[in-house]
Amino acid sequence: MKVLVTGGTGYLGSAIVKALASRGHEPVVFARHAIDSGLPGVRVNGDVRDAGAVLAAATGCAAVCHSAALVSVWRPRAQDFDDVNVGGLRNVLETVRRLGISRFVYTSTFLALPPNGSNSPGAWNDYQRTKVLADRLARSAADRGAPIVVVYPGVLYGPGVRTDGNLVGRMLSDHMKGRLPGLVGADRLWSFSWIEDVAAGHVAALERGRAGARYRLCGVNAPQIKIFELLREQIGRPLPRRIPRAAATMAATVEELAAALFGRSPQLTSGTVEILIRDWAFDSDDAMRELDYRITPMGDGLARCLAELR
Repeated sequence: MKVLVTGGTGYLGSAIVKALASRGHEPVVFARHAIDSGLPGVRVNGDVRDAGAVLAAATGCAAVCHSAALVSVWRPRAQDFDDVNVGGLRNVLETVRRLGISRFVYTSTFLALPPNGSNSPGAWNDYQRTKVLADRLARSAADRGAPIVVVYPGVLYGPGVRTDGNLVGRMLSDHMKGRLPGLVGADRLWSFSWIEDVAAGHVAALERGRAGARYRLCGVNAPQIKIFELLREQIGRPLPRRIPRAAATMAATVEELAAALFGRSPQLTSGTVEILIRDWAFDSDDAMRELDYRITPMGDGLARCLAELR
């Protein structure tokens, strides 16, 4: 079927596009710079903040996969997160309603879920705050009968561009080059999600997910330091140092002050520290049972990352 993929050139979006094409679907890649991306399918330049552009791109599609998001720890204008992460979803929901599209998968994030030991999600930075708001919008739409399936990827990792969407890949690359200052919350639990597993999970959710269902597309639950321990085992690279919470908070305060004064993106924020000092371990039982979701062992995934880094 013909599937609109918003954010189709992003780290996860491009993996979804390739997974759809490999399954015989026809992706319509929608992003600000889609035409020059070289991805399979029809490529359309556009912005999810433009409701008319979304509607035009979705016309003729049988399904939509909405993965577009502003993924960043900071922006000079906080409203940008609201415009993209909440407003973008609102535009896609309206397009799905107007065109009568019956299959719609929305990509949320593990950060829209409560951390372990809590009953409510946090709002420690603007990305998380707006993804929580968007999650509520998606649930409200589902309650009103929208054919929406919400998926929650864990901490993505894999080969490819080292952007905020591929945090682990960027950290590994920095560590290999001696640029990683250290780890905040090294012993806190993450759910490491292999990029290809998550992309395949999106396709399965699109093909047979239950309308109104919420699926966690997570991975191996392990301390943040675990992937660096595996790296040490495979190539002998020493572990990064642990940065205490107090030192991280102080550094974040300095970085945020510099950002306010000079407009440059901070390397660390107080919100990021709050996220890193909590546990984010999740099961993917519903996805494994209903979508045949599979989890790649961390050792296998890391070996593939290293092959590219080398």
